[in-house]
Amino acid sequence: MTSETHIAAVGTYSAAETPGVYTVAIDSATGSIDIRDEVDAGPDPTFVASHPSDAVLYAAVREEDEGRIVAYDVDQETGSLTNIGTALSGVSSPCHCSVDATGQFLFVAHYHGSAISMLPIDADGTIDDPTAVIDHHGSSVHDERQTEPHPHSITPGPDNRFVYVPDLGTDRIVTYEIDHEGQRLERCAETETDPGAGPRHLAFGPDGTYLYVINELNSTVTSYTRATDGSLDEHATVSTLPDAFSGQNKTAEIAVHPSGRYLFASNRGQDAIVTFAIADGDLESVASSSSGGEWPRHFAVGPAGEFLFAANRDSDDITAFWIDEETGSLIPAGKRASIPEPVCIQWL
Repeated sequence: MTSETHIAAVGTYSAAETPGVYTVAIDSATGSIDIRDEVDAGPDPTFVASHPSDAVLYAAVREEDEGRIVAYDVDQETGSLTNIGTALSGVSSPCHCSVDATGQFLFVAHYHGSAISMLPIDADGTIDDPTAVIDHHGSSVHDERQTEPHPHSITPGPDNRFVYVPDLGTDRIVTYEIDHEGQRLERCAETETDPGAGPRHLAFGPDGTYLYVINELNSTVTSYTRATDGSLDEHATVSTLPDAFSGQNKTAEIAVHPSGRYLFASNRGQDAIVTFAIADGDLESVASSSSGGEWPRHFAVGPAGEFLFAANRDSDDITAFWIDEETGSLIPAGKRASIPEPVCIQWL
């Protein structure tokens, strides 16, 4: 195999004046992980997102009051980060961010702020103040985690017409249509999940027909078909846990393999990455592999699909796995990087 180097960014839980955002170089032939740069972005820059066409990284920082988004220019040869600007996110506690396919807008979900926001991106990759801040309302059945709205992620669809927002606190997936010209988001559909499910993150199949949502509170994955108006129709729900598991568990991240054949989901508690085989939106559990550490809050599949990298928050490491192309199961690659409390890893 010809070796290539891919640069990824890592967000973490960190104190205000310590390194919190890292870049790593990953060898495509071996899965080795080499730390290239680390910067102080502020308190808990947990989620990062990259620009689709420019070498710019965005980090969502959890300030005590209103959150901040910090933009960095990324040297794609060295991985070094240069701060190019900061903008307020519109609400407190940003927990997830994403960029639309045109690179014109950054979308932010605020877990404790119970809202989402939309920030324009300038031609140089810097960001402006929000043009839209939308509150969520409601609650659900869990007496601790669902007393108020908790938008946990905001992800543009493959056609770049809609963003989809799983709200863990209200057991709903809210769809918004993107008004690019008016720089607004218009609520256009709402999908209820099972009571107490706690929808968290989502992923799309390669052709965009199916959307897959991981539910944090009841440890399940649900597949949906997408309609042209942005609405969703539930197709199937499967557990991420084996029948014999009896401990406490919270799911975290979800991703579809570039081939479209497999879906991966992480379990915190079981500390495992589960592989599902995909067939027309149906999911069949085919393997469950240790994440190589503790509390796998996030993971990323390599750009070509050979590797999966698990960010284990409680063991302070990122671990590499080969992906068996015939079965989708994970094989430890023997490569690891030590990073304090990693909670997000994204390709640049």
